[in-house]
Amino acid sequence: MLDRIHPWGKALRAQTAQRITAELATEPWQIAGYFGLRSEIFAAEQGLFENSDVDEQDAHATPIVAQGEIAGMPDGVVGVVRIYRAGSDEPSDTWFGGRLGVAHAYRRVGAVGSALITEAVSTAHAWGCRRFLATVQEANARYFEHHHFYRLETLDLLGRPHVLMQANLERYPAHLSSAWRARAS
Repeated sequence: MLDRIHPWGKALRAQTAQRITAELATEPWQIAGYFGLRSEIFAAEQGLFENSDVDEQDAHATPIVAQGEIAGMPDGVVGVVRIYRAGSDEPSDTWFGGRLGVAHAYRRVGAVGSALITEAVSTAHAWGCRRFLATVQEANARYFEHHHFYRLETLDLLGRPHVLMQANLERYPAHLSSAWRARAS
């Protein structure tokens, strides 16, 4: 049935950006978007945390954002992930990736998660990573397997099944983030 609010019979889907880029979050609007999207996904949507998913790892983690671009200009943060060197109980060349999330409107685009994973693993690899691990919700483990991660063990975290996975670093060449490359030239 047609109405004044939805004259085409159903709500129109929001326009998504035509180009997706991933880079280290360095600008204030990127950092705000990074924490805002994380809170939206992990606290509000999934209910894994009460109000905020910020933890002790954020004090030394490097935030990475995926941005949608329209007409060559950033349109906003559409995906997030963080990377950090393992603590004192792990070798210094072990890194972790975590809190990967994609804005709801971009979940079927496919390029957002791929861009974030590639940027995260390749950047850590360039910074000396020799072992890259990620704790992934079981429902997303197959997606990571398609991105050259393999399962190490199953875990129960926050009342949900997770999988500890390791990236095949041979599939991720070491390079500095696109944000750092732009500043170096």
